[in-house]
Amino acid sequence: MIRWFKVGVFLGCLGPLARLAWKAYAGNLGANPIEVITHSTGDWTLIFLLITLAITPLRKLTGQLWLIRYRRMLGLFAFFYVVLHFLTYIWLDKFFDLHEMLADVAKRRFITVGFTGFVLLIPLAITSTTGWIRRLGGKRWNQLHRLIYATAIAGVIHYIWLVKADLRKPLEYATVLGVLLAYRLVVWAGPKIQSAPILPRRRAEASEG
Repeated sequence: MIRWFKVGVFLGCLGPLARLAWKAYAGNLGANPIEVITHSTGDWTLIFLLITLAITPLRKLTGQLWLIRYRRMLGLFAFFYVVLHFLTYIWLDKFFDLHEMLADVAKRRFITVGFTGFVLLIPLAITSTTGWIRRLGGKRWNQLHRLIYATAIAGVIHYIWLVKADLRKPLEYATVLGVLLAYRLVVWAGPKIQSAPILPRRRAEASEG
């Protein structure tokens, strides 16, 4: 049952690509198909990044420990869609013109931050296997994979700087990301805040004694 459900999740993650391919086949990508493909793959990159980041809070808040089985797959699909997003840019938009691409990265800030997010995601995809987890060890692997926070932030900033005018959609992504990061901050800081008053109290008691 679990295996079939995982297959279903996998096929569901391919759904956006299948829909995009069908629209291209049917000639329904509109007057600017490259822009449609670019925006669609970019949107789904952010969606999968946010879903991946949501796995841990959902697992802890709901007690559904089985959710962790899908975090790696969802993270790899985020990488899959960002590769498609990047390929659309370098192939369909720039026709592999390296000079023009480097000029874009240097001069256009939304491309600079987007490219940064893409580069940060590469080591996460490479080290997502069980073998790499063993090589790096749990602690170093976890430290490396915190880059996903920087990647998600870069992706949201990339989107905000890209659209400039209608910020509703990128701000929706920014709000979800802010909630997910705030949750992690509370989880990290909560025990430290609770234990902070204990030391002064103990010192006061020792001085009185």
